[in-house]
Amino acid sequence: MFENFPEWWDALSLVEKIYWSFAIPFTILFILQMIMTFIGGDVDADGGADFDVETDDGAGFQFFTIKNFVAFFTIFSWTGIACLDAGLSLFATIGISVLAGVIMMVIMASLFYFFSKLTSSGTLNIKNAKGGVGEVYLTIKASRGNIGKVSIMVQGSFRELDAITDDDQDLINGMVINVKEVINGNLLLVSKN
Repeated sequence: MFENFPEWWDALSLVEKIYWSFAIPFTILFILQMIMTFIGGDVDADGGADFDVETDDGAGFQFFTIKNFVAFFTIFSWTGIACLDAGLSLFATIGISVLAGVIMMVIMASLFYFFSKLTSSGTLNIKNAKGGVGEVYLTIKASRGNIGKVSIMVQGSFRELDAITDDDQDLINGMVINVKEVINGNLLLVSKN
């Protein structure tokens, strides 16, 4: 094909030339995009390739993105070329290639949507401690006499959090406690377990 490129190109019909005009550049872009995705490539320019991913606030299912358009035109063009080579009519070729491109866009958008759901912000939501069981780290005086500390598993890791108690006796170091509620969004109300 590439030895006699001008002859090969001249022998193509107008529709084949259009499909090949999409296939070559978009396939190159698709391959580069995939390489950058797998190696975690970073473009150090304002608004670069990874800028949208790093600043994404989880806008949900994003159908119209640059990655999806590259995937659409790659699959669209190669499906069209395959349909023309198989001898399908122009109408069938265009219909099948558009459908294949749209299906690819849906698959890509779905993958990125579900991958975005796998990430976590790393921000502690102290309300997740409610109902948890932990251990007193610094003594907590009875009847809200002071603010002590407890060691408790929250969101998959142990945390040392401030705590008070309404119990009639002090909760001393090493006692097992149960978190009854979260007060003012940052203080645990605990009791002996």
